[in-house]
Amino acid sequence: MPNTAQSYIDYPMIPIQGGAVELRDDRTKKIWQTNIQPFLLAPYPVTAGMYSAITSESACSVERDPMPIVNVSWHEAVIFCNLLSQRVGLKESYTIQGEDIICDWEANGYRLPSEAEWQYACKAGTTGYRYGEVEQIAWYNENSEGTSHEVGQKQPNPWGLYDMLGNVWEWCWDVYDENVYGSYRIFRGGSWAEEARGCGATCRRRSHPTLSIDDLGFRLARSK
Repeated sequence: MPNTAQSYIDYPMIPIQGGAVELRDDRTKKIWQTNIQPFLLAPYPVTAGMYSAITSESACSVERDPMPIVNVSWHEAVIFCNLLSQRVGLKESYTIQGEDIICDWEANGYRLPSEAEWQYACKAGTTGYRYGEVEQIAWYNENSEGTSHEVGQKQPNPWGLYDMLGNVWEWCWDVYDENVYGSYRIFRGGSWAEEARGCGATCRRRSHPTLSIDDLGFRLARSK
């Protein structure tokens, strides 16, 4: 995989066709449907090498390129998306004014996937809790040996996306429940530290956007 800022100009992205997805919140028992416009999604989570190449710093102790970046807050992930867009000549997706961040969904730059986009892409046309057998598709607490692993080592989903479940959680754009949790943002997918039940397409978690966690990273999206 590339390890310089210039080499990410042609960063591979998977075209995701439009459709619809049903989301649910097990806490409130709320179910809703969201329409998905066509978009692009990276086949792997952002790696430590890519993060270091674009930011000229490392947010974790492991800097080998194939390892997923972790210990990156939601705010830092958003800043990274804009920085990468700048480096490769795309229109930035985010306008950042202090704590206020606005997403331009028409921009062609890099961004975080929405929660609906993430789940739609994760399920990849499948109907179960997972798109395959957990041992074959995910690093989780029973096979991870207590650590993250190089991206792309498990089987991808039917649309060619790796590590959508397990290995590291992934930040999404959305606020979880502003009335109850304020600015807390959603992350999805499970991680190397989770039990199998935490590694599913509909499992939702939340954290404050300024916090970083040792099994939480992110994946890049772009609008088409």
